[in-house]
Amino acid sequence: MFCKNCGKELVPGSAVCLNCGVPVQNSGVTFCQNCGAQAMPGAVVCTNCGVPLNMNNAVPKYPNQKSKMVAGILGILLGSLGVHNFYLGNTGRGVAQLLLTLLGSLLTCGISAIATSIWGMVEGVQILTGSINTDADGIPLAD
Repeated sequence: MFCKNCGKELVPGSAVCLNCGVPVQNSGVTFCQNCGAQAMPGAVVCTNCGVPLNMNNAVPKYPNQKSKMVAGILGILLGSLGVHNFYLGNTGRGVAQLLLTLLGSLLTCGISAIATSIWGMVEGVQILTGSINTDADGIPLAD
């Protein structure tokens, strides 16, 4: 995060900028919190890096945000078929789990289906505990 007054990088959790002494919340000039470039008055997106300006420390909204609960439950219940990975946009991993379960179980008498079931359950638990917290596009999962 960068100071809205001078553009210098802030120490995480600091109340004031150590460079200029301006409180983190209040400043007349706005700087991008991602790249530190000065933002135009009233701008909602940084013209330098394209990141939405986080005014008043509001949490950014993501229109295509996926649910952590749905992804975790899909991983636990249908993880061997890779349904949770398809839901999160990880199609390559989802196809791998699906093929290992369906085709691999024919060749290994079901051993690969057991392995992918464990794999899916582990990923489901990781999603619910927050170890996996973004989808394939890097968008954070909603609680």
